[in-house]
Amino acid sequence: MSKKLVVGASGFLGSHVTKALVAAGQDVRVLVRPTSNTESIDHLKLELVHGNVLDSTSLEKAMNGCESVYYCVVDTRAWLQDPTPLYRVNVDGLRNTMDAFLARGAGKFMFTSTFGTLGRRCDGPSTEADAFNWWEDAPEYIRCRVVAENLFMEYCRDKGLPGVACCVGNTYGPGDVGPTPHGNLVRLAAQGRLPVFWDGGGPSLGIEDAARGMILAEQRGRIGERYVFAQRWVSFKELLTLAATSGGRRPPWIRVPIPVLDGIAKITERVCRFLNLESVVTASSIKCARMLPNVKCEKAERELEWIPSPVEQSVHKAVDYYLNRMPL
Repeated sequence: MSKKLVVGASGFLGSHVTKALVAAGQDVRVLVRPTSNTESIDHLKLELVHGNVLDSTSLEKAMNGCESVYYCVVDTRAWLQDPTPLYRVNVDGLRNTMDAFLARGAGKFMFTSTFGTLGRRCDGPSTEADAFNWWEDAPEYIRCRVVAENLFMEYCRDKGLPGVACCVGNTYGPGDVGPTPHGNLVRLAAQGRLPVFWDGGGPSLGIEDAARGMILAEQRGRIGERYVFAQRWVSFKELLTLAATSGGRRPPWIRVPIPVLDGIAKITERVCRFLNLESVVTASSIKCARMLPNVKCEKAERELEWIPSPVEQSVHKAVDYYLNRMPL
């Protein structure tokens, strides 16, 4: 049996990809940093190796004897004042991993991208055919993800990388150890600690559906193509209301206008900069959340036979997980 390598297996998506592969009886090796929290995969039958996408030697060793690679490494810190770490991990780390794969791999390279790399349309939801068209308006985090996806496509086109890009929406569900930034909103609402909501939202889906989509993309996806994975658009108001009611709490009732939210974010940024702290609420992260396009996933449904479950089910699972793990 050919061995599968999951890079970034301790993360939210990576851990679920790993679980799904192991459950399917696959021979799995995972590459994680020595400092990573691996509680989500510790109980699984797999081979664990330590390394880093910025360390080419560890990547080459991890690739040895593996066929396909699931690249699930993403630095999602859209709020960083200095985007240098984002480019180092999301672009340089990807380049290192693709180079190592081309030297040793033999199957497919599954790349975790984002729906944020799709172009925005005025006449309806975006699809894989819509090239990115809002660079000037995009926050640095989105620009970084676009640069990474362009690099990936360049490797597929010019270097023969047998890769498939998976443009994943906002994911919800159990096992969000971090938690992720959007998962943390669900947690706070479920605990009754978030009385406010704001405009905007994003294409969303369950984390298990996202993992299944990546595996289907390896099995059936076309080389050099990207596939969007999202069940439907969910507004912040709907998301937070669903989380609060699922947790037995009052739904958020105070709407905060975006200009006010921007003002709060800028003040928070200044205070955190003065105190040498990292602020997760920044003008850039708010801009990112409200500018992302709506999408259609008909290509994944048609070519991969990927049928997602209602995102509400995954939000309920997420709430149960957060409340059991982090009760008030």
